[in-house]
Amino acid sequence: MSRKTTVDPWAKAIRHLKKVDPHLKSVIGRVGPCLLAPREDRLGTLVGAIVAQQISTKAAASISERLHALAGRPYDPHRLLELGEEPLRGCGLSASKARYVLNLAAAVADGSAPVDRFDDDWDDDAIIAALTSIKGVGIWTAHMFLIFAMNRPDVLPVGDLGVRAAIKAIHELAELPKPPDCHDLTEHWRPYRSVASWYLWRSLDQR
Repeated sequence: MSRKTTVDPWAKAIRHLKKVDPHLKSVIGRVGPCLLAPREDRLGTLVGAIVAQQISTKAAASISERLHALAGRPYDPHRLLELGEEPLRGCGLSASKARYVLNLAAAVADGSAPVDRFDDDWDDDAIIAALTSIKGVGIWTAHMFLIFAMNRPDVLPVGDLGVRAAIKAIHELAELPKPPDCHDLTEHWRPYRSVASWYLWRSLDQR
């Protein structure tokens, strides 16, 4: 009886990153295999990103748990719309974030943001354009969706403070790099900047 072989989907990316960047090679060695895998609940990924904006990871997790308890898992856009703003605020969302979640749910429900139909026919820019047309969904949230829900390989979320802090740390910079500097410092990571970003986040967890 033959033994089934598990193929690492990120093996090529890791080989490339270790070859082109000794700083990242060290991080990869410490962190281990890349565990980045597509999240099935695409709407949930976006809602979670809205929840997480400008608050701590712990606070975001607490609010998300209450929201799931109220609205179910996975999220259904129609259920969120039925609930309305006040119940969402009761889970700990600010008034603006509650409205953003409802804006997103409405766009998914009416098909203007067909998150479950995004596929290889949609390039990154087209998905970003569709998502950021929704009030309350910015470029950072769209980047989180591309990385974590769709596992697009070459997304660099330069609006993420964690990524910028990790770039500062591995390059021993005096100040937090600005977004254009981040692009310059990571150009050689292409076409696997999503994988590199995942390792940067994990490197912060180890500090």
